[in-house]
Amino acid sequence: MKKYLKLTVCLSLSVLAFSCMPDTIDGDGNGLTPTNSDASFTVTKTSENHYRLTSSNNNFLSSNWDLGDGGGFGRGANVYDIFLPDEGTYNIQHQIVGQGGIVGGTASQTVNVDKSDPAAGNMIQGGKFLDAADVAKWTLTFPNPNGNDGYALWTWGTGEATFKATKWNRNVMYQAIQVVKGRKYQADAIVSSKGVSDSWFEIYVGYTKPIANMDYTGDGNDTTWLRGINTWAGSGTTAFDGKISNKGSVNANNPNGTFTATQDGTVYFAIRSGGNDMKEGISIKNIEFRGIN
Repeated sequence: MKKYLKLTVCLSLSVLAFSCMPDTIDGDGNGLTPTNSDASFTVTKTSENHYRLTSSNNNFLSSNWDLGDGGGFGRGANVYDIFLPDEGTYNIQHQIVGQGGIVGGTASQTVNVDKSDPAAGNMIQGGKFLDAADVAKWTLTFPNPNGNDGYALWTWGTGEATFKATKWNRNVMYQAIQVVKGRKYQADAIVSSKGVSDSWFEIYVGYTKPIANMDYTGDGNDTTWLRGINTWAGSGTTAFDGKISNKGSVNANNPNGTFTATQDGTVYFAIRSGGNDMKEGISIKNIEFRGIN
């Protein structure tokens, strides 16, 4: 019996030792990081506003790309075709990634886009909030419609606008845009916050012009928003930073955040926001509204 127990223990220890052995030795590469840090890439213009990004090194698991449009890093192919519809200068960055998401290296290049795409260029003016001229493109409707001791307040810093509200106060910030009948348009923006409570921050588009001291829901009701941070719909209660299309709630009535023009003419792109306790507020920048067909 003692010999049997001794043999069993030895076999168990041998199996445990074998199962804990690494697949490879660290000096030969453990599979966690790329074997070199070369994240360099080439940029080839394939047509107006279209570019192909090609990694110079393929000895890694995946690529992350930051297109310099404020959206931050996101997953992309090693050969990555991109569309930059707006005029401007873009600092494009590439990260090579190993197992476990470990970044092995980062490289960057600058791409200059000479002119906006005539069909898909951004129709919003002043959406980056870089200076007083940007802010002047927007109109506010009502700062405190409830008339209580709370507040609804927009403030502007360099490169973003921030909205705060307490005690169910609200406001609407908007601008007029010209659309073409039958075309479909899509909205997006970069939003950030440390988190809010009992609050909404929604984008509406409609032919109806916002009116002072009146709430705004475009041409519909409060279920017709294109994009939104909405604590009742499951977003905004914790810290976030990124595109509202990714960080916000999805409207089941309009999951792609689109507006289809039913006639030529003026529509109003409006941000309707308010709440009971918006704490340090919700900030927005890089607002987009562009044709997609």
